[in-house]
Amino acid sequence: MSAEYISLKNAKQDKLFYFVANVVVYREADGRCLILKRSEAEKVHPGRWCVPGGKLEWHQLDPTRPTRRNGDVLDYENAVEELLSREVEEEAGISIRNGLEYINSVAFIRPDAVPVILVKFAAIYAAGEVRIEKGAFTDSAWVNAEEVGSYECIDGIKEEVGKTIDLFRKRAIDRV
Repeated sequence: MSAEYISLKNAKQDKLFYFVANVVVYREADGRCLILKRSEAEKVHPGRWCVPGGKLEWHQLDPTRPTRRNGDVLDYENAVEELLSREVEEEAGISIRNGLEYINSVAFIRPDAVPVILVKFAAIYAAGEVRIEKGAFTDSAWVNAEEVGSYECIDGIKEEVGKTIDLFRKRAIDRV
């Protein structure tokens, strides 16, 4: 019998994590990536520069609306893609193209003791003017691989921006 609701009743306490995904947004027109400055009120990395992203939340896994039933298992296909598309729109007011490129992952423990699995991707900017989410962010910038180093970024952002730029530039060269 498939689950009718989400519960931690049967979960093993030492196997619980937040699932977070981030995306480095690459603008093909000028080879720059979007970074956002986190509010000083944020629990994790206040005031530091980051890229769009967010947590997968239970309400996004509605047991009455899976994309398919896999026997007794409820599947939610493209959950990460939908999460990142929505977060980019909410946090920056822009849209990204379909098709994420995996960058890397990291597990960490937040200052409030919550363990997190963070999976990072790259995507190509599609449209829109940047409008940062009020209360969550205080500034935005489109940066290249050199400029990102002059911002106080969360560790790893500089390398991820560089990797994203290299990835999409190489792909553009390969198409020619």
